[in-house]
Amino acid sequence: MKLTKRPIVVALVLAFALGLSACTTPQKETTEGEEKAPPSLAQTKSEKTSLPERENSANLSQNAPQPQDSAAQKALATQDAVNVTASASTGQAGVERLTAVASIAPSAPAPLRWNTESYTGLKENTFINAINEPLSTFAIDVDTASYANIRRFITQNTLPPVDAIRLEEMVNYFTYNYPQPPADAPLAIYTEAGPSPFHNNYSLVKIGIQAKDLAAEKLPPSNLVFLVDVSGSMQSPDKLPLLQKAMKMLTEQLGAKDRIAIVTYAGSSGILLEPTRADQKDKIMNAIESLRAGGSTNGAGGIVSAYELAEKVYIPEGNNRVILASDGDFNVGTTSKGELEKLIAGKRDSGIYLTVLGFGTGNYHDDTMEVLADKGNGNYAYIDSLLEAKKVLVKEMGATLFTVASDVKMQVEFNPAQVGAYRLIGYENRALADEDFHNDKKDAGEIGAGHTVTALYEIIPAGHKDVPKVSTLKYQKTAASSKAENAELLTVKLRYKNPGETHGHEISQTVREAGKPMQAMSDDFRFAAAVAGYGMLLQHSEYLGEFTWNECIHMIQNAKGKDVNGYRAELLRLVELSDLLAHGK
Repeated sequence: MKLTKRPIVVALVLAFALGLSACTTPQKETTEGEEKAPPSLAQTKSEKTSLPERENSANLSQNAPQPQDSAAQKALATQDAVNVTASASTGQAGVERLTAVASIAPSAPAPLRWNTESYTGLKENTFINAINEPLSTFAIDVDTASYANIRRFITQNTLPPVDAIRLEEMVNYFTYNYPQPPADAPLAIYTEAGPSPFHNNYSLVKIGIQAKDLAAEKLPPSNLVFLVDVSGSMQSPDKLPLLQKAMKMLTEQLGAKDRIAIVTYAGSSGILLEPTRADQKDKIMNAIESLRAGGSTNGAGGIVSAYELAEKVYIPEGNNRVILASDGDFNVGTTSKGELEKLIAGKRDSGIYLTVLGFGTGNYHDDTMEVLADKGNGNYAYIDSLLEAKKVLVKEMGATLFTVASDVKMQVEFNPAQVGAYRLIGYENRALADEDFHNDKKDAGEIGAGHTVTALYEIIPAGHKDVPKVSTLKYQKTAASSKAENAELLTVKLRYKNPGETHGHEISQTVREAGKPMQAMSDDFRFAAAVAGYGMLLQHSEYLGEFTWNECIHMIQNAKGKDVNGYRAELLRLVELSDLLAHGK
């Protein structure tokens, strides 16, 4: 009897397909603009905090984009081809038999997922003995990126990595009810002292700074250069598409006196839109709409091009600013944080300010974005939603884009007669040497129109058993204080420069212990303390004392005050969800 060869061929093809599916190890095909997966996550240790090495890496990696598995796809394609061949040669019964075999055959392993987000590690501030070190000096910080980034993690049912938590940025995400400064000053200081919610018999001091607000008609003309990352890593909906919507919202707020330009960068940089009057809406909107992602990321080249363009159409007495929008994943050209820091610091004296807008997940490089903002006379926000874009670029446009005071720094002098030790809550990466306070060449922070900045100090009273012990100084002689001075807790000094000036101005205010119970303190005092406490809970801070999740929730519930935009109510929901996540629910 003569045998037909067709069933034999079909069987051989099927065997080949199943063997390929079972044995082939999946490989990630790296397209241009994508970051290659490290050969071993254990080999990625560096000065950055590498998330796959952290305890949250398993959860975080679930939120990262899933790489395509080319080998698995090829196996499935081959199997489909076999089924089609079987249908032609053996009929429906043959298809059913082949399907049954395929259903019990080993499938290709699930593709690996990884997360390459990076953050700068911070060491929490400690209590400092006020006798030996009565001065605390730091640059103010108006960034809000950390809070929005934390919210992104929590709403994805994941606790954030510890190094993503910067307490001052959490506190300063919210506005506080500070009065406007006097007419002849850009800034004013407001203080409040009360009991600490973290330790019995400790005190907490809230120091607030209010920047003068500017009416829309009094805002100076703007020369804005958008520096847009259009590399391949910006393709996802929470990156370039979200940025395009944010750019359109800001454009709608500007008028004929303002100018907008767009510089793009991927493997190289280029000018997409020359400086254009902001009332030419159609032209600007068409340019924004034309943005497309693809290629590698040469951020340094884009920075140089954007500053050159801003300098070309510089507006004296105007608001000259580069707005950098990226995920921070610079992978060609100048990529090290040290070199990028030098590059951006060299632009600091150009009179051009910097706003940094962060986008995206999975490969987000917060450490790079923060360095650029801190060293480039800038501010830094993370945009995780359209509502956040509206908050930063529409509702708080003046604070984000219009600087009213430059190189702002604070120095607090503690009275050892009242203060045994103190701890600045947050601002770890903003510390300055005490000698830098009067050095007007020293770079510090910038404050925008209408901005509020808040700092918190926890204080251990003099004579308390918890005051850190230090050696008695042999040669240090302290003059006797007057009775009035002995009643003071501390003196706050604030130094700043008006934009464009080189000489600093100084204001100060003394603080006394109020002796009020917590329930008598202002809503702002209790709310700011609760926000700081929330961050410390997420950090597993050693300075939490008796503070608990339940107490944090209770304080926020009773201190929301006038919550016009609902941001404080949102915080309450985040804390409640964080509490559940922290307890494994």
